[in-house]
Amino acid sequence: MNNHPRNERTLALIKPDGIQRSLIGEIMSRYERIGLKLVAMKMIVPTKDFIEKFYNLDPEWMIKTGEKNIKAYKDKGIQHPMNDPLKVSRFILDKLKMYYTSGPVIAMIWEGAHAVAIVRKLTGITEPLMSDVGTIRGDFMLDSYKMADDDKRSIRNLVHASGSVTEAENEIGHWFSQNEIIKYRHVQEGILYDVNIDGME
Repeated sequence: MNNHPRNERTLALIKPDGIQRSLIGEIMSRYERIGLKLVAMKMIVPTKDFIEKFYNLDPEWMIKTGEKNIKAYKDKGIQHPMNDPLKVSRFILDKLKMYYTSGPVIAMIWEGAHAVAIVRKLTGITEPLMSDVGTIRGDFMLDSYKMADDDKRSIRNLVHASGSVTEAENEIGHWFSQNEIIKYRHVQEGILYDVNIDGME
């Protein structure tokens, strides 16, 4: 039963701009309405050291992030001001630390079938400018990599969402202890997961 897709968990963070924009309820309702179950939540103001460790849980984060940022510029026909992925990532991480520590962050664990992919889909891609209408970032934010880089700040995109099941497991362990995660059955789980839908009348 533990390996059933319904038990998959993912981490989502409402960043300081999401809180300041009064979008907490809107963001949470997107995940809740699709059928995911909230199993942990807390509000904290993280330290810079905590955020540095968070983004380096994946040892390849620095190189992958730098390459993705450079490619996003290239795809728009814009020359990147820095062409070294590691320098780009160091710049991004320094700005992320300032961003995350500027105010409270709401950390959440969502559970349900394909939770990682579903939360990523609802959240939208990292750069709001390129996020589809209907996603959280596409509907509520207008930032771009270029504008953020020109202003020498982190891109403001409201939410962090884990990128894979392994990443989610590592990130959940960074933000939550096991005793902070609540195990319970939600009434809607019968409709979503029970093999036979009966007893409805």
